[in-house]
Amino acid sequence: MLKNQLVSICMPAYNAEKYIAHAIQSVIDQTYSNWELIIVNDGSTDNTASIAECFTDKRIKLIFQNNQGQCTAANNAFKASNGLLIKFLDADDILSPETIESQVKRMNENNESVASAKWGRFYNNNLNTFKLNNETVWQDLPPDEWLVQSWKNAQPMMQCGLWLIPRNIVIKSDLWDEQLSLINDFDFFTRILVNSKMVLFTQEAVLYYRSGLEKSLSGTKTRKGYESAFRSIEKATSELLKVRGDDKAKLSCANIWQSFIYDVYPHQKDLINKAKVYIQHLTKPSVTFPCGGYSKLLLPLLGWKLTKKMQLLKYRIFLAFVK
Repeated sequence: MLKNQLVSICMPAYNAEKYIAHAIQSVIDQTYSNWELIIVNDGSTDNTASIAECFTDKRIKLIFQNNQGQCTAANNAFKASNGLLIKFLDADDILSPETIESQVKRMNENNESVASAKWGRFYNNNLNTFKLNNETVWQDLPPDEWLVQSWKNAQPMMQCGLWLIPRNIVIKSDLWDEQLSLINDFDFFTRILVNSKMVLFTQEAVLYYRSGLEKSLSGTKTRKGYESAFRSIEKATSELLKVRGDDKAKLSCANIWQSFIYDVYPHQKDLINKAKVYIQHLTKPSVTFPCGGYSKLLLPLLGWKLTKKMQLLKYRIFLAFVK
C-alpha cells in the first residue's frame, strides 16, 4: 500500500548557500505532509550547513560527510531514509507545492512503476523567468518507450526532482555509481526506468530547474568530467539496448553518442573514437550539430567541425577580453 506512505526526499548539498533555503522551503510547502528530508552536507566550505540548520522542522535530518561527491551523498541520504517512496532532489531546484501529493496519488498502490513530472528552467534566481519545457514524454509510457522518445533528439531530461520511486525499485536498480560525476543522473535514472513497469506522468507535478549557476556540476568540462559522461552514456545505452534493440532504440542511442562527440570535439580524441565505434554498431545518427545565430549560418558552408572551432575561438577571445 503506497497511499499516505512516508516519502523520503534525499538531498545532496555542496556549497549551495545561495539556493538551499528555497529548495528546503519548497519541501516544507508540500501539500503532502508525510515526508522526511535527508540533507547530506558534502563537505561544503560555505554556509550551506548553517542555513539548513535554521529550519527546525522535525522531519528534516542533516547529515555531514567529507567531500566525496554528489553520488556518495545521494547514496548516504538513501541509506539513512525510511520511506517506501523515494525522491532525490538537488539543493538548487524547487518543487511545486502539489508535486509529491499528486505523484503519490498517481502511483496509488503500484510499487512497480515510477511517477514523472513536468519541468522547466528558470534563471538568475528569478522564478519569473520560469518556462515549461514541453516534451513528447509528458504522458504515461512504458519505460523503454519513454527512453527512446526522450533520447531521440539527444537532449534528455532525467534530472533528480522529476521522479518519485518506490524503494524496492531503487534497491533493485542499485544505487548511484560513485565513480561518476558529469551526467551521473543519466546512468542512474536509466537503470531506475528499465527496472520499472510504467512511467506515470503526473500533470500537477512541476520541477523548477535552476539554470545558469556559476559552478554547476553539469558545466564541469574537465577530462575527468568527460570520462564520467562517456561512462554514463556507455552504461545507460547498454541498459536500454538490453531490453529493446529495434531501429528506434538504436537511433536514439546513436544520437546520444553523436551529441557527446559534438560536445567534446576537437578535444578528447580517444573518447571520440570510442564513441564512433559504438555508433558503427548502431545506426547513422540523425541529430544535427546544435547551434544558433551566426553559427547556424556558417554550418552549411563550413560543416560542423569548423563551425565548432569557430565557436571555441570566439569564446577564447571573449574570455581574454573580460579578463
